Parts: sequence; structure tokens; C-alpha cells
Amino acid sequence: MNGAAPPRRIWLCADDYGLSDGVNRAILALIERGRLNATSVMLVTPAIGRDAAAALQAAAGKSPRCAIGLHVTLTAPFRPLTLHFRPLDGDMFLPFPKLLRRGLLRRLDAELVHAEVLAQVDAFKDLFGRAPDFVDGHQHVQLFPQVRDGFLRAVKERAADAWVRQGGGNLKLAERLAAPKALVLDTLSAQFRSKAARLGLRFNPAFAGAYDFTRAADFGALMRQFLDGLPEDGLVMCHPGFVDETLKSLDPLTTQRETEYGYLASEDFAGLLALNNVTLA
Repeated sequence: MNGAAPPRRIWLCADDYGLSDGVNRAILALIERGRLNATSVMLVTPAIGRDAAAALQAAAGKSPRCAIGLHVTLTAPFRPLTLHFRPLDGDMFLPFPKLLRRGLLRRLDAELVHAEVLAQVDAFKDLFGRAPDFVDGHQHVQLFPQVRDGFLRAVKERAADAWVRQGGGNLKLAERLAAPKALVLDTLSAQFRSKAARLGLRFNPAFAGAYDFTRAADFGALMRQFLDGLPEDGLVMCHPGFVDETLKSLDPLTTQRETEYGYLASEDFAGLLALNNVTLA
């Protein structure tokens, strides 16, 4: 008689470590409880430094499978590490709709993107003493036309053993029609996967976690949807955090972060993982 099927191992990745102290505290608490097994770190934000990096390494060190990645940031209200990055809005990166538009119109310089991503990888190495386990992008910038060219070359040169995050999933027709954001990510990811494969870079086999942050959402219901059909090593993106003044000044996604944190910390979430035969360990 066959035994029970082994659990599916997935990645549950909290984005934006380093954005604010409140975001950092929430992510650290969830890692320590075994409710996350990956987080991606921003290097151009106010709440990252030696102490924050050490706290993250200490928390991840207690988890059997917690990856620490780089969250490449190329959009406002943040500023580049490199001196000659263009285009800018004042001294800041462009807002992401303008950056995406420039990429679609082929009006970006992939070499400048390449130099900035190299600088952010090097900053990660300086703080953590090693290359990132994976590399992704804030607001999915790594998928944008032209941006992806400079991004992937930089990862290949500085962190060739890291995997990169693509945003394509196993979307059913109804999901494609109901979730335009997920459909856009799925479309942009096709070229990203092709270019990554040609460079010999690994990437996650499937992605989930995109939803409309501008409206209050039942995160438990969304998580059930995200896990449905997600394959082994598929990735779910999340954004837990506690709201503080720094977060409110930098990012429109605020109270929904606390909703996500509350659900991920709950026994309901632990039960959902067990019900779906999913593990983070």
C-alpha cells in the first residue's frame, strides 16, 4: 500500500526587508515562527544597515530553509547607488509606471541598469558577507523590457549561483480574466525566463501572490487561491509588516501589510498549509 504523498515544498517570500523598522520586525517575527522561508532585502532604503542585516541573519540561521535575497530597487521614491544613473525624477528613480513605459518604448539604457544592479549586489555582499540566495525586483522591475537585460547580466556576473524571480504562474483562463495584474506579470515573464535560461540562470517554476493592493482583501481566501496547484518550489510573494511613520512616508501599501502579517502568524495559515500538504521546511 502506498504511503501518503510527500508534502510540496514551496517558497513563501516576504518582500521589502529594509523598507522600515515595522516591516523588518514583522518579517523577523514570521521567520522565527517558521511562517516564512525567504525574504528579499532592499539596499537603498532607510531601515537597512549592519544591525538589520545581523538580525536577519540570526533569525534565518534558526530556520532550516530560509533564503535571503536581494530586492533590486529601481523606482521612486528611492535613489540610485550609482552616480550617473538615468533617467531620474529629480534625484530619485522614476515611478514604476514611467519606468515601464520607457522600457516598452525601448528608451532605457540597459548598461546603466546593469551598473546599478551590480552596485546593489555589491552592497548586499558587503552587508551579508556573501552573495544573495536569489535576486528579484521591487515592483517587479526585473521583468520590464530593457531592465531585464541589464538585471540578468549583472546577476550572472556577481551572483551566478543565485536564482532569479519570474512572475509567471499556471494561470487558468478565469484567473487571467479576473486578475489583470497577474496576467501582465505572466506576459512579461515569458521573455524574462527565456533570457535567464540562455544565461544559465535558474528561476522559480511558478509564481503567485499578485493581487490588487488598493482594495481591502480577504488574505486567507487569496492564500488558498495562491496555493492551489502551485508546484514544488513554486513561489508565493507576500508583504507583511507593521505600519510606522517611515512606511507611510515611502509606500502606499500600509494597513494591508498588517492584515497579511496577522494571517501568516495565525493558526488558520498553519492549518491551510497542512490541508494542502504544503511545507516551508
